[in-house]
Amino acid sequence: MGTDTKKERILFLPDQHLGRNTAFDLGIPLEEMAVWDQIEEKLITDQPLSRIKMILWKGHCSVHEKFTVQNLEKMRKKERDIQILVHPECTHEVVRASDLAGSTKFIIDTIKQAPAGSKWAIGTEMNLVKRIIAQHPDKQIESLNPDMCPCLTMNRIDLPHLLWSLESIEKGQPAGVIQVNEDITKDALLALKKMLAIK
Repeated sequence: MGTDTKKERILFLPDQHLGRNTAFDLGIPLEEMAVWDQIEEKLITDQPLSRIKMILWKGHCSVHEKFTVQNLEKMRKKERDIQILVHPECTHEVVRASDLAGSTKFIIDTIKQAPAGSKWAIGTEMNLVKRIIAQHPDKQIESLNPDMCPCLTMNRIDLPHLLWSLESIEKGQPAGVIQVNEDITKDALLALKKMLAIK
């Protein structure tokens, strides 16, 4: 990338859409963001490198990327007074076209605090949407894309898999252990502690 890369930049991973939406909300223009393609090992941008403040890892959530602006337009035609609430792992265009965007906790809290009878279309993982619908029968809630598949990765986080993991640990045979070099974990732990300290 050249010698001018010692400028202060942020590498955001693993989700480029969450990084883009977060940076934009913090006042960083889209022109000052670039995508790092880890397969091609190149930075994707049409701007000079000196302008780039945020480097977004070319990764995404396959569920959230499936929500489209067309989903929003179709929903608004169907229900004029519906509010559209999405997770910031959706594309930038979807987040900007929505009424509200925020974390899973934000989505849950927003619906919890919404008045009875309010109408919502939620753009996030289908199992969460179904759970929110069941918990709030006094509100009209639906998925922004009713044809959306549940997240296969998140579906593995259930009681049988948790039990299997705990039993494997108890037997001294933990599965899926990832080992990271101590030099990396030291810096990563420092960053993690700083993030957790922010309120």
